[in-house]
Order: sequence, then C-alpha cells, then structure tokens
Amino acid sequence: MKLPLAYFGDSVLRKKTSPVEEIDDTIRQLVADMAETMEANDGCGLAAPQVHQSLSLFITSIPHYVDEDTIVPGELRVFINPKIVAYSQETWTCQEGCLSIPGLREDVSRPLKVTIQATNLDGVTFTEEFVGFDAHVIMHENDHINGVLYVDRLPPRRKKEIESVLREIKKKYSKHK
Repeated sequence: MKLPLAYFGDSVLRKKTSPVEEIDDTIRQLVADMAETMEANDGCGLAAPQVHQSLSLFITSIPHYVDEDTIVPGELRVFINPKIVAYSQETWTCQEGCLSIPGLREDVSRPLKVTIQATNLDGVTFTEEFVGFDAHVIMHENDHINGVLYVDRLPPRRKKEIESVLREIKKKYSKHK
C-alpha cells in the first residue's frame, strides 16, 4: 500500500527515531509499503520518518548506470537500526533531492565513502562500505533517522537563498496532513 509522505515542515522529519525492537510482520509490512511508496514516487531511498513512522529504518533501491544509455534497476536493501561506523575524509559533491522536499535539488558535499552497520529484514546484522552516489544515498537516508534534512547540510549562504522556496514547500504541503 502506498503511504502518505511527510513533507518539509512536518515535525516527524525533525525527530531522532526510536530503534526497531523486533522484526515482525508489522515491520515487514511497513518495509513492503515503503518500497511501494518509494517506487511510486521515483525515489532511490526512503526513511521511515518520511512515511510518518519514527523508527530507525530506511530502504534503498539505487539504480546503477552501465553507460550513458543503460541503467540497471537497483536492488531493494533494508537498513534496520543503522549506524555509520566509518567515513572517508575525502568528500564528493553531488546533487541531492528528497521526496519530502519536492521540486528542490541542491549540491551537497558528503564523504566519498561510508561504512554502515545495520540489520536486514531477516534479522542478520551486516557491515558494508558504500562509495560515491551510493554513499550519498545511504548518508541522506541515515540523516532522516536522526532528524536531519539535506538542506541542513548546505552552506549557510545557500540555505538563506532558498529559504523562500522552503517556506513555499512547507505552505503548499502542510495541507496534505
């Protein structure tokens, strides 16, 4: 079932989430619904707070470019109670968008590599390193479970320049509650 999104200005997006205590049918259904919601909105990542659930959980499905004309669809990945355990000093800047902040894309600088530890839907804990765009997506979604939005990572001057756009998004989507 497609779930309603939380948009910029919704308080759930600013809260630190609670850990998932048990992987049960409710969590499995939430993941399935989040996957449907992410796909329906052409996203490559979605965190539980974005669908009004204050839980430490996010999913990704990151497409990979074989060449300019060929894109391989991403595999659905589930990250329950994730923790970033390492990241590179080297950074990389790329354009980010967010399903909770529609119509806005900004260049964000983040570490080039990140290592994350999380639990999958089968209850198996894993540690994995991600690089480049994949690392950006992982860090973007991990920020959501800590109440941080990508616009918070912009230089202060740029953030000031887009304040009016953010106010408009908040105004437009606050009626979707």
